[in-house]
Amino acid sequence: MWFMILADDAPGNAAIRQAQRPAHLAYLQALVDDNRLLLAGPRPLEAGKPLSETPILGSLIVADFDSLEAAQHWAAGDPYAMAGLFAQVRIEAFVKALPA
Repeated sequence: MWFMILADDAPGNAAIRQAQRPAHLAYLQALVDDNRLLLAGPRPLEAGKPLSETPILGSLIVADFDSLEAAQHWAAGDPYAMAGLFAQVRIEAFVKALPA
């Protein structure tokens, strides 16, 4: 089942995001390799600006997990989360309706 992981960065943690990005991307790659990642990306403050020129509000990941508990466990192991980047993380079931 799909789950949405919506994480909000804690204020002033841009350096943590930058330092942990390679490890975070490697962590996501396991989901890609298992064909379980629908989408993932940062949430910029200002649309249309290069990511280097606008603060990042947080992250959105939609991936396939066996249960809410499995999604929570995966999210807790994300290098961003382990480094203390996030102020808040919401995990909710998600239904992919379109495109089919």
